[in-house]
Amino acid sequence: MMRRTAMIGACSPLVAGLLMLSTNPVAAQPVTRPALFPEPVSIELKRGAITLDDAVVLVEAPGVDRATTELVRQILTTAGVTTITTARQVPAIPDRVHILLGSGDSAIVRAALTRGGTTLDPHAEGYTIAATATGRGGLITLAGHDADGLFHAVQTFRQLAKRTAIPAMVVQDHPAMPIRGTIEGFYGAPWTMADRRKHLDFLATVKANTYVYSPKDDPYARDRWRDAYPAATLSALGTLAATARRNHVDFVYAISPGPSVCFSDPADATALERKFDALRSIGITSFYVALDDIEYTKWNCERDRTTFGASGAEAAGIAQSRLLNTVQADLIAKNPASRPLIMVPTEYYDAKESPYKAALRKHLDPRIVVQWTGTDVVPPAISVPDAKAATKAFGRKTLLWDNYPVNDYAQTTGRLLMAPYARREAGLSGELTGILSNPMNQEAPSRVAVTGVAAFAWNDTAYDAARTWHAAARELAGGDDRATAALLTFFDTQHIAPTFGSQPWQEQAPLLKALLDRVREAIADGDAAARRDAIADLAMRADAIAGAPDVIRSGTVDPGFAEQSRPWLDAMQLWGRALQLTAAGLDAAATGSTAAPRYFAEARRIAAQAAAVQTIKGATRFDGAIRIADGVLDRFVADAPTLIAVDGPAPQR
Repeated sequence: MMRRTAMIGACSPLVAGLLMLSTNPVAAQPVTRPALFPEPVSIELKRGAITLDDAVVLVEAPGVDRATTELVRQILTTAGVTTITTARQVPAIPDRVHILLGSGDSAIVRAALTRGGTTLDPHAEGYTIAATATGRGGLITLAGHDADGLFHAVQTFRQLAKRTAIPAMVVQDHPAMPIRGTIEGFYGAPWTMADRRKHLDFLATVKANTYVYSPKDDPYARDRWRDAYPAATLSALGTLAATARRNHVDFVYAISPGPSVCFSDPADATALERKFDALRSIGITSFYVALDDIEYTKWNCERDRTTFGASGAEAAGIAQSRLLNTVQADLIAKNPASRPLIMVPTEYYDAKESPYKAALRKHLDPRIVVQWTGTDVVPPAISVPDAKAATKAFGRKTLLWDNYPVNDYAQTTGRLLMAPYARREAGLSGELTGILSNPMNQEAPSRVAVTGVAAFAWNDTAYDAARTWHAAARELAGGDDRATAALLTFFDTQHIAPTFGSQPWQEQAPLLKALLDRVREAIADGDAAARRDAIADLAMRADAIAGAPDVIRSGTVDPGFAEQSRPWLDAMQLWGRALQLTAAGLDAAATGSTAAPRYFAEARRIAAQAAAVQTIKGATRFDGAIRIADGVLDRFVADAPTLIAVDGPAPQR
């Protein structure tokens, strides 16, 4: 303090005053750019900030839907606002915080945006947020290009309202891809209706706009596709459709008639239309015909052979096009404003030219949306040239069916896939109509990757995989720092992303492996201080791994996540204990203690218990042993007794 005072004394009065102001503990905090996910197209910071006090005034322009207004009220209540009053106009200089909701066709919204020095984002689903501080008050304008855009603006406001103060700012934002979301298209146990409702609520928070109902094990959507749904199931689907509408998510119903359909039989086309009519009666207006995972080397009926000739790729493309075109025409006839039919072709897994793709390109109604999984069923990467090749092959921009993080194939047995969404090239928005993620049988754990999919589809050029991964953890953790760290520790043990081949496209446990490699190197180098520090770091990481499951189960993290991850958390805790004992064994060996062999033996015993933990029976397509950082953690526990020579019985492998 003496030195600071002396320096001030040597300066001019103006400089001295500025220095005193800059060190004043009550001086205003700097305005900082908020972290928002998905990353908005544009954020411009202004001077000042707005604090949400106990009382806020809500101004609602004409035409705002009730669900959007109610969401704003929920956000304000969660932020600690106790009194929400309403007004019809915004004062010239608000003495309290005013929040204005509306779309760009409202005069009051346009005037507020002008006051904020901005204009409305002009894109579909676009929005503008203008926050202006005015002394003790402020005006936050949430303006949507349309109803969907306004809802997205509110979702951004939800993130802003978690801050102590909302910076004065202008956000201009809109999606890069028109279709963003998930397709429940996996084999094995479908999600429950409760899980689907939670998923639709989640999709809203990441600005996704599409959910496709396509569980392979729904008999009324595949094996018994011609049969009507039982009344109770139909009612439950209607409830889901209503939840989707409230969340501004398009609920798309998919049917899979391929295993038994007769393409040329008018009765089967009528059966499809009848099925869609029943679903339309409960509020579902978007439809999908799935023709994946079927044979086109044989017909299902003699009539198709007579109509289309010998079975084969080209004939299948022609036959499928005829049926789909009929269904598309029926949709338009019944509702001219209906969304286009979506289909997934039998050749969905590459962009190579073929007679089948040529037939679709020539005969399929150009309005029909075609899905494509990339360069393989589970592609290790997708580039812009890959997508361009698909556009050429199918004669239209495709809708990417990304088979990540789905875990219904043999290579995923015992795994949750929770690495960041990565290795999809920025710029794909120019060549795709959108991306739908095929998630896991476990709904809540799927949100980790789906958060990345939605963020990439919203703004692929600014997408940051690692930061979005961390944001997904924080959201699941309810904003709690300790729970966020525990989740990230868990995610690292489930980082591997397999393909249908032997080589994964994302490596296993990269953070843990880096630490274990440093431990090996420090021990091998022979420096006592480095070895001691490395073993201490190992012990800390072991404590984090062993303790993470209890933190995740403590109640801060979404309970559905903890329940659906239960055997993985059980196994992780055991592996963490095995690593704790391994670290103790290495420390004992490094100090010449004869206790080292006992520590290593107990570590092996607990590791064997951990390796024996099984998946929840029937929860996924393939049951089996749970895998936790396999190839990394298990290998280190096995190798550790050989890293430092110890007295006592020879280590057993």
